[in-house]
Amino acid sequence: MDKITVDSKIHFGKPCIRDTRIPVQSILELLDEGLSFHEIIHNYYPDLTTEDIQACI
Repeated sequence: MDKITVDSKIHFGKPCIRDTRIPVQSILELLDEGLSFHEIIHNYYPDLTTEDIQACI
């Protein structure tokens, strides 16, 4: 869980991936749409790692 952080000043306190402003919810929605980890990283969030996405799950 050290890859996920909650800060009331970022996205109204929604859980985000540490050192980013990317909400966990956004990643989960992309996974729910059927995108692979590779597609999420390549097409949406190139700064993320596979471990970041796994932490969201």
